[in-house]
Amino acid sequence: MSLLQTLVKPYSATARLLDAIAPLFDLAVRLWVALAFFKSGLVKIQSWDSTLMLFEYEYNVPLLSPQLAAWAGTAAELGLPILVALGIASRFSALALFLFNAVAVYSYSSFLFSAEGAAGLQQHMLWGTMLLITVFHGPGKLSVDHLLCRKC
Repeated sequence: MSLLQTLVKPYSATARLLDAIAPLFDLAVRLWVALAFFKSGLVKIQSWDSTLMLFEYEYNVPLLSPQLAAWAGTAAELGLPILVALGIASRFSALALFLFNAVAVYSYSSFLFSAEGAAGLQQHMLWGTMLLITVFHGPGKLSVDHLLCRKC
């Protein structure tokens, strides 16, 4: 056995193992980011008056009235994470949630780009990156999309 074959054998075994557990990683990424946005949506509906006030005085959502932005934002935070978590229309729903996240960063940028908001900005960057994994890589084998596509 050559030196190259000796080195390739453990690499191949490791790659097979990682390929086998990749669906669990894909699911974990989807669940983690979906939970973060869904919790935020639940907070918004628990105190709707506070939500409306935040959208009127704190968030500067472009092109939408504060009331419409509050309704649309809350609907996005409650609906899109469910689709992402289950892996339904995964790439589309992850992209939509990514764009929602980008608008949130833009709308609340006066706080997020301050010293106090640095941790929040880091969280939004992490969520955005996790969503892009699903957009570009797909939802993985543990998703409704995968089950439906197998039957196509």
